[in-house]
Amino acid sequence: MLQELTIDNLAIIEHLTLDFSDQMTVLTGETGAGKSIIIDAVGLLAGNRGSQEFIRHGEEKLHLQGQFTLPNDQRFFALLDDLGIERDDGTLIISREIHRNGRNVIRVNGALINTATLRRIGAHLVDIQGQNDHQQLMQPENHLHMLDQFAADQVKPLLSKYQEAYQRYAKLKATLSRKQADSQQWAQRLDMLRYQVKEISAADLHANEEDELTSERDRLEHFQQINNALQLVVGVLNEGEAPVLDQVAQAMNEVQEIAPFDSAYDELSKSLGDAYYSLQDAANAASRQLDMLEFDDGRLEQINERLTIIGDLERKYGDTVEDVLAYYEKIHKELSTMEQTADSDDELKQQLAAVTGELQKIGSELSQVRQKAAHQLNGQVHQQLKELYMDKAVFEVKFHQNESMTFYPDGIDNVEFYIQTNPGESMGPLVKIASGGELSRVMLALKTIFAQHEGVTSIIFDEVDTGVSGRVAQAIADKIKLIAQHSQVLCITHLPQVAAVAQHHFLIQKTVQNNRTTTHVTILHPEERINELARMISGEEITKLSREHAKELLQMAHS
Repeated sequence: MLQELTIDNLAIIEHLTLDFSDQMTVLTGETGAGKSIIIDAVGLLAGNRGSQEFIRHGEEKLHLQGQFTLPNDQRFFALLDDLGIERDDGTLIISREIHRNGRNVIRVNGALINTATLRRIGAHLVDIQGQNDHQQLMQPENHLHMLDQFAADQVKPLLSKYQEAYQRYAKLKATLSRKQADSQQWAQRLDMLRYQVKEISAADLHANEEDELTSERDRLEHFQQINNALQLVVGVLNEGEAPVLDQVAQAMNEVQEIAPFDSAYDELSKSLGDAYYSLQDAANAASRQLDMLEFDDGRLEQINERLTIIGDLERKYGDTVEDVLAYYEKIHKELSTMEQTADSDDELKQQLAAVTGELQKIGSELSQVRQKAAHQLNGQVHQQLKELYMDKAVFEVKFHQNESMTFYPDGIDNVEFYIQTNPGESMGPLVKIASGGELSRVMLALKTIFAQHEGVTSIIFDEVDTGVSGRVAQAIADKIKLIAQHSQVLCITHLPQVAAVAQHHFLIQKTVQNNRTTTHVTILHPEERINELARMISGEEITKLSREHAKELLQMAHS
């Protein structure tokens, strides 16, 4: 659900912040006041294409921000998790900036994303229904998914079984096709993988090995330099006619004698003590290192040979030992898959035949369930159209023939919505047959049925009631009101019947200040709603009769 919308510098809107509630909110006002601009803002936050033309004249950028409550949809949660977007507080804050220089900055809960990703997110949040923009409903490729949502309880278990079998089918088919397409290339690839796996495996690499060997080699190659340095440290500090440690000890003892006489002498005594014990630790450490120091010419040779082997492998398979090991894991899996199918094409064909039979069986069962659900949907749509005064219309979920039993990722069915709007006319695809006021009613009939199945939290109707009046207008109002029981509805309308059924009413007006046009929004209270409905009924001149009619509409809508 859309909770809050902030708009800065979008078309004629300079700045606007709107708080939205659940159920139905209606937006009314004169043509050109900016109602559709508000819907455009929501559309941009849902991933619609933006351009510099949206930016208010004289400004360098526009900024939009929307706060949404998350829908209870596990698929949507999985999408956000895959994108690395936080969702702990149950809200989603989407912001978008469009600059005149072409920059397009989008953030979701602080994470930067691109427009394509925003479109994937927005599809779960907002469904904008315009006069010529019916999104999912008007895209035949989505009709099967909508039918599956309508019959989710019956379809989902079978669809999961089918998709699991389809993945095995697709993998086997691709493997067989690849092998048969070029058996020589297959054999060469197999031999190469076997060689590479054997070569890397024989090296018995382990992480950080190269760094450890390099350090050990450096110590052996510089043995004499290291030995001389350690000998010098021990000699200077502990040996000779005047060892440094002895001289420091003597100085330390002398200063300790005078320490009580002045705090400065006491500090000097402490400093000499620290220096003495530090030098003593250093002498002991150098002595221990000398005791452990050992030169092994054979070991140096072994290390160099091992580093040569590692370097050869890195030149072939990766920049580091870790890269080589990662490459080994990858080709080891590929080799295992190829070896399982390397012996016989017949075995692959048998496996493919088995999974094909399984797909046919599950696909046919799934198709039967869908056809039964389609019959139920046909009846429900007809009832809705009847209530919208299209009782002569015929709606049908049409299953296109699949005689060759082609397997698709979602089954064997190719589905499209068909309609006959008037007796004697031919039945055809919904996207081509319905138009104008008829299309508005067909869309509302389907939306009424699908609203509780789609999982979209906000549905926006942008003047979808154009071209209707009278009893049809009231029927459309009743349908939108019914949809608002399942989803948040935002509606732009010129029909007083539709405006009256809303729980919340925004009046959109534009004013001119300092030769600039600006849009303002007012939340109407009951008495103000009566005046606005009266204006919608009678025009600019509000009469006593139009006010009475407006009161009656409100009473009927909320009784």
